[in-house]
Amino acid sequence: MTHTSSTQPGLVVSELRVIAGEHGIVAPLSFEVAPGEMLAIIGESGSGKSMTARAITGLLPRGVRAAGTATIDGHATELGNESDANWAAVRGRLAVLLLQDPFTSLSPVIRCGAQIALTIEARLAAAGSRASRAEIQAEVERRLAEVRLPARVARQYPSELSGGMRQRVAIAAALAAEPRLLIADEPTTALDASTQGEVLDLLRELQIAHRMSLILISHDLGVIDGRADRVIVMRAGVAVERGETARVLGAPEHEYTRELIAANLSVADATRAAQSAAPPLLEAEDVSKSFGATTALAHASVAVGAGEVLAIVGESGSGKTTLARAIAGLEIPDTGEIRLAGRVLPRGRKGRRPGEIQVVFQDPYSTLNPVFTIRDSLEEALRAGSDRTRTADELLRLVELDPALGDRRPAQLSGGQRQRVAIARALAPNPRVLICDESVSALDVSVQAQILALLARLRDELQLAMLFITHDLGVVTRIADRVTVLRLGEIVEHGTTAEVLRTPQHPYTQLLVAAAERDSVAVGAAAATAAEPAAPATPAAPATPTTPAAPATPATPATSREESA
Repeated sequence: MTHTSSTQPGLVVSELRVIAGEHGIVAPLSFEVAPGEMLAIIGESGSGKSMTARAITGLLPRGVRAAGTATIDGHATELGNESDANWAAVRGRLAVLLLQDPFTSLSPVIRCGAQIALTIEARLAAAGSRASRAEIQAEVERRLAEVRLPARVARQYPSELSGGMRQRVAIAAALAAEPRLLIADEPTTALDASTQGEVLDLLRELQIAHRMSLILISHDLGVIDGRADRVIVMRAGVAVERGETARVLGAPEHEYTRELIAANLSVADATRAAQSAAPPLLEAEDVSKSFGATTALAHASVAVGAGEVLAIVGESGSGKTTLARAIAGLEIPDTGEIRLAGRVLPRGRKGRRPGEIQVVFQDPYSTLNPVFTIRDSLEEALRAGSDRTRTADELLRLVELDPALGDRRPAQLSGGQRQRVAIARALAPNPRVLICDESVSALDVSVQAQILALLARLRDELQLAMLFITHDLGVVTRIADRVTVLRLGEIVEHGTTAEVLRTPQHPYTQLLVAAAERDSVAVGAAAATAAEPAAPATPAAPATPTTPAAPATPATPATSREESA
């Protein structure tokens, strides 16, 4: 299935190595990708596939270095010796890295069209040319049309778009640089199955049309089947198998490749179907809790399946954290039943199997001892779990941290790094359910997006049932499959994320959605005005219309999408 007739490789990688401290992350690796060809690099978390992508584009994390040579369209780059100026010439002009979460590459406070225009202007400036405002606007609209988005998207902010549309905008911005190499690192992991296929097929079409070399990084064999020309299978930094995709997937030679195929149901397009058909992994039924005369939770019932995220939304005092603590066994409910895989769990922690349900709290300091090194904290959690074969370094790689950070203490890490360590510690005993209680609310927007992308990947790779407790509807749109809305201890609405946020039925949900939209548009408009002083003042484009907000009415019955179906 090769779509190129060129004999001149667009990318030649020779003896690429990635090293962190004294540890090798990627063993010497060489490969070529022709113009118009797609090479997939697959493997589980920690295999070195993403580090390979970042090494080629000079975006390795601090403390990690690369060696070897990458030649893109005849331009040779010594991976360990290039200056920042040389990397700037490579990135954008020659190579672009497309990340899993478009929020990591799209500014939330600049309109989508302006972001694409900035890329166009940078490309023209690098070539020593200029274009008029009208010419740039025409190219912006052409780039949007190329990714099958209407021209009006140019006037919208990323937060006003669906996940699939945001990723298309990121692709349009990437193509506006006219690179010769596009590296897509898990570009659709956070999207639903149908949108995932549409975006991948679009990437493939554009790559062939522009005769770019494309590297697709993925842990999901299903996304490369029928799309990639060739594949490299990586394990622990070593390429264990390579060849034409049809041959590798149809007749794998290495035992690890066979294990990946056996474990990866999406090769048969069965993952999401199996999830929807399977019974819930976790069920909480008729859970109530009072503190004295105050009712914190009244007859709440929720369920979540493996590989699914259920968001529990509400303002302070709504009962969402009380429900989470009851499920985790940290609070003993007055009534109700918690079931895991059909098995009734004891109320409270006593008598429960350790580690089956784990919690990631808002403040990682609540789970990390400030005098322990990171490695000490993780090893303590590993000793308490049932899996004694995992190591602290493996847990750090699982959450995309350099194992060298294991020798530091929590205070020596950034907020995002500390939260990744807290997630790693929660994963140490191999839980089946992960409860995230406001786990990203204390982080800035860019770090928040990175943690959400990490959680989405872990959900899929580990098939975790995940409860996500939050007051932030912006977070919900980026992580949750379904939403339950709590008010004053009662569930007032539940359904799929798209249903609840686009067409809220309960007045309280309508108020939450309207408030979130007002905040998003107000912040975006103010920042855009500051960022674009030369442009005439234009009101921010309104978000997708929803049912008008109405005063909250406690007597309104809870709205169930399943009941109304």
